[in-house]
Amino acid sequence: MLQTGRIDTLLTSDLLTPDLLTPTAPLDVSAMTLAILVLAAAVLAIPRATWQWFGLFTTLVHELGHAVAALLTGRVVHGIRIRRNHSGEALSSGRGGFGPVLSGFFGYPAPAIVGLAQLWSVVNGYTALALLVGGAMLVLTLLVIRNLFGVLVVAVSAGASVALWFFATPDVQGFALLVLAIALLVGSVRGLATVVGVHLRRRDQLQTSDAWLLYRRTGIPSPVWLVLFAVVIGGCCALSASLLLALPALA
Repeated sequence: MLQTGRIDTLLTSDLLTPDLLTPTAPLDVSAMTLAILVLAAAVLAIPRATWQWFGLFTTLVHELGHAVAALLTGRVVHGIRIRRNHSGEALSSGRGGFGPVLSGFFGYPAPAIVGLAQLWSVVNGYTALALLVGGAMLVLTLLVIRNLFGVLVVAVSAGASVALWFFATPDVQGFALLVLAIALLVGSVRGLATVVGVHLRRRDQLQTSDAWLLYRRTGIPSPVWLVLFAVVIGGCCALSASLLLALPALA
């Protein structure tokens, strides 16, 4: 059913209304419901048949992590590319040595950070705000995508976000963001395992590793960067688990 009240709000007032900034009642998630949501996230992020599609969104978030970190350090983002084989690149330029390092670091941890942020938003009653911010970022990303396949990935992702905003009930929005958040956390762990595998077994592909590129720029060995990736991703997973376990139905 179309949420006309939500459309009226968008047309007649500023997007950041008090309603969006005021937390709503916590989402009612029973232990059984949570188990189903976790299973749905696992189905998205683990089997090869579904990962070949959902992994493209994880790659997009990975590259956005590079781009956002670059912008926060004063760099100029020239473009993002997403490829069918789950590879991608975010090109930026600027002065100074700190910006490229920070931008280079926040690729692999980005899906875990976004997953944690989404999960926190849903648990604390900010589902609508999280959906709005995420959708707006996806729409803005269309301005910097530089290949046709990447445009398709972003357009589908943005379309799903818009559909949830206009047509889904608040509970459905909350459940959808919980599934997405957990799937991003799983995807981040999967991405970390992949890059570790590159360093251990597929060293002919080292030039594709952010850890190796950071080593080339800083002289700090790749294993140090891999450990730092793992610390951030593991911390996000641990915090996410604590948030889920603190839900009223599970506490």
